[in-house]
Order: sequence, then structure tokens, then C-alpha cells
Amino acid sequence: MASVSKTSTPTEGELTETIGSSKREDRLRKFRELHFKRNEARKLNHQEVVEENNRLKLPSNWEAKKARLEWGLHEDEKKKECAARGEDYHRVKLLDITAGDAERWERKKKKKNPDMGFAGYAEAQFRQYQRLTKQIKPDMQNYEKQREECGEDFHPTSNSLIHGTHVPSEEGIDRMVEDVEKQIEKRAKYSRRRAYNDDADIDYINERNAKFNQKAERYYGKYTAEIKQNLERGTAVCSVVRSNKSVIQFIIIHPICLANLPEAAT
Repeated sequence: MASVSKTSTPTEGELTETIGSSKREDRLRKFRELHFKRNEARKLNHQEVVEENNRLKLPSNWEAKKARLEWGLHEDEKKKECAARGEDYHRVKLLDITAGDAERWERKKKKKNPDMGFAGYAEAQFRQYQRLTKQIKPDMQNYEKQREECGEDFHPTSNSLIHGTHVPSEEGIDRMVEDVEKQIEKRAKYSRRRAYNDDADIDYINERNAKFNQKAERYYGKYTAEIKQNLERGTAVCSVVRSNKSVIQFIIIHPICLANLPEAAT
């Protein structure tokens, strides 16, 4: 006879116990995960605090300085690589520049004012040359006409004898005269020389004394304006005092102060 196996079914108490233990394990697992996350967050916060403290101890321009040093090291490495391959570093560098970057840099250069003031006659003459060349508008008809007249001598060589044979046109002379007049007018506006005033009072004996009087008027004119007016009107009172060194000094007394002086003093 074949034996029949009987499967035992779990009771209700065993089911509730199994469910409770699984829930407890889930809660413990979640607590362990939260504990690990808290420890990880604590470590990361501590690292950020230490890094921020180190950053505060550094100079204010450390980031820019660090980026500049890294860029310099990178450029030196590229130069060494180009030198090892026998290539020109500047030409290799230009190959990495896009057309958009080149246009943007050109726009920045145009926005900047190249005129940094007077630094020397050579720099001023060069700036004037650039300004004049920018104003030139090519006349293609006149260009073709001169090319036909000169022939092969239009592009002279060491054997050409065209020097001194060019005669400027009337329009070219008029343009030159107009530009020279503009330069003279511009120099007159920016000149520091002051025009001489014939109606001004002459209170100086030479040019150096005139400069000194102008400086004194600039700094002390507002304080001595009333005294100067009293002297011009003749209402100021001067008393003569002899010092120990036998030098006569004049003391100017304001008319308003006379009311407070005793009768003997006047």
C-alpha cells in the first residue's frame, strides 16, 4: 500500500507571528539605512565646513590666480609638445579658435578705446596715421585710370623712374586742406593755453608773479574778496605798526570792527 503524505497548514498564530517578524525586520532595515544616511550626511557636512574654512583663509583672488596658473601650465605643456613635433605653437593655437570666438574678440577690441592719452610723439603720430587711413575711401575709377596711364610702372621696382612724376588732383588737394583745417580746429579746442584778457586788473610785475597771484586767488579768493572790495572803495582802515626788526607792517582793520573799538584806538 502506498503511503499518503499529509501537508501541515500553518495556524493563525503562526501567520501573525511571521507577519510581525517581517515588519520588524523592515523597520530595522529602514532604521539602519537612516542611520547610515545620517552618518554620511554628518561626514559630508564636516568636510564642507573644513573646505569652507580653508577657502576663507585663502586670498580673495585665489580662484582667479589658480585658474591663471593652471592655464599657464597647460600652455607650457602645449608649447613643449609643439616644440617636440617641430611645429609653430601660435599656428597650432589658432587652429583651435572657432570663427565665433574670433569675431567676438574682434568686437571687444573695437569697443575698447585705443587712445590712452599722450604718451609720446611717435605714438600720437601713429594714431593719427591710423585715423587718416580709416577715413580713406577708395576711388576705383581713379585707380584704374592711373593704372592705365602708368602701365608697368604702376607697381614700381628698383629700376622704375616714376618717382616725382605724380601730380595730385584738385579734389585731393581740397581734401588735404580740409583735413589740416580740422586738425588745427581740434588742437585749438584742446589747448591748455588761456587767452589773455585785456580788461583784467594788472596786479603782477612779471609772468611768475601773475601765476602766483592766480594760485593765491584760487585758494584764498573767497576769504579775501570783501577785504579787496574795501580796499578798492577806500573804506578799509590801515594802522601802521613798527616791529622789532624795524620793518613797517600794515594791519587792515575791517570797518565793522571799528564800532567795537574804544574811541582812543580810532
